[in-house]
Amino acid sequence: MIVRISGEDQYRLEGENGRLKELDDAVLAAIHDHDEQRFHSAYEELLAFVRSHGTPLADDELAGSDLILPPPDISLAEAQSEFTGAGLIPD
Repeated sequence: MIVRISGEDQYRLEGENGRLKELDDAVLAAIHDHDEQRFHSAYEELLAFVRSHGTPLADDELAGSDLILPPPDISLAEAQSEFTGAGLIPD
């Protein structure tokens, strides 16, 4: 799976969908509860997971993204419109 973090890089993640989905669920719960502090903490944890478990694609490697995550500075209000339904991570 190729994951892009908007405004940053693309990462190749292999076999990490389960944990990624758990982190996405934590972000969704914080959004649902309108808990801005918990949202930012959970979203940063999700981004950190992608950065630490993914392999950055080389600048000259062209690949379509399977998943595009919003930028790290997304607000709770913006996230409420982007993280809808089942979240960002496909089942």
